[in-house]
Amino acid sequence: MVQCPDRIIASIDTGVDDALALAYLLGSADECELGGVIAGYGNVDANTAYANTCAVLDLFGRADIPVFLGAEHPSWADAFIPDAGCAQFHGDDGLGNTRLAGSGALADGAGVPGDDMSGDDMSGDDMSGDDMSVDVPDEVVSVGGYLAGDVHAHPALGACSRVNRSQSVDHPQSAMPTALASGGKRRCSVDAADGIEYLIEQVREFGRDVTVLATGPLTDVDAAITRAPDIASKLRLVMMGGTLTQPGNCWDAVAETNIIQDPEAANRVFHSGADITMVGLDVTHQCLLPQSAADRWRATGTKRGRFLADLADFSIKANLEADPALFSGGMPLHDPLAAAVALDSSLVDCFDLALRAETNTGDFNGVRGRTTGDPVGLVNHSMPHVHVALGVDSERFLDEFVERMAEVCR
Repeated sequence: MVQCPDRIIASIDTGVDDALALAYLLGSADECELGGVIAGYGNVDANTAYANTCAVLDLFGRADIPVFLGAEHPSWADAFIPDAGCAQFHGDDGLGNTRLAGSGALADGAGVPGDDMSGDDMSGDDMSGDDMSVDVPDEVVSVGGYLAGDVHAHPALGACSRVNRSQSVDHPQSAMPTALASGGKRRCSVDAADGIEYLIEQVREFGRDVTVLATGPLTDVDAAITRAPDIASKLRLVMMGGTLTQPGNCWDAVAETNIIQDPEAANRVFHSGADITMVGLDVTHQCLLPQSAADRWRATGTKRGRFLADLADFSIKANLEADPALFSGGMPLHDPLAAAVALDSSLVDCFDLALRAETNTGDFNGVRGRTTGDPVGLVNHSMPHVHVALGVDSERFLDEFVERMAEVCR
């Protein structure tokens, strides 16, 4: 009997390591079937994530994989603006300034879903990191997870000029990079392009035979469970985010980036009863991609190899500048490790506990965005538990990852 490959549905905010995770999944076709991708806000705005996702799939010859638009802002806000910190680690286009999806953050004339501003000047010449001139009166605006006006809210250069407000999208069209605008073969669904509904349909049809891989905020997963509570008990989720035993990577050095974007959504998902594996900084910081891997991919001489090497080069440099002590060995493979765990859970050792995400900061509240054990779970043993990865076979993962990516470059 031939064993069918694992089915994966990805919920991503396509930046540098998301793109590497996508390429890894595409290179793992014998082990997994990537059924679809839901692209939402996080490292970049949702429209850019959508365009980036399409561009990466097209580069690797998988225009047949459907791409859906996910959440454009966190559950607690009405609009979202990418922040300067994410741009530092992902580039202003989200893909290490490779411009894969076009000349700017979005391709010229891309036809991005719900976006009628593709012709706007995105150069950011008139923008500064502190410019909060966003035309969203009476709306709650998230700047990379922080409330607009917060001392930690720093918009990415040019971000405000292209993200005026949350766009309402009923039937988004495919975002086509310039290379595909004339006769490309990307197949998109116009009538069923609601990413949340797609996630619900997939879980209802396949149950835990499909794994939802979330490498961005948990807003999409939370929205799906809220809309269809019946899927929670059937949902298998592998998520990149959070940290339990290590400092965070946000301003407070406590919260992790994907969780700070939407702590309310994360907390609801943790308590939903879904089968959740959290792949956080506890293990991703042990999996550093060295410069030699990027050099190997570039040596293939292919466009794919150059692209993957450019992504790695950008991230290795950015991480080294940010923390020479922690990242002297290379870039942390956050999202690729989560993708690998979705295919092979034996890569990590997990500690199961009732988990919560703090939603407030202050006395007797903790720090917003922190992932910690839920003390109620100590007395209520029926509370849902999350598999928190604390140990990782980093050598096995890195060897396999570098080799598989070298193969997908060809």
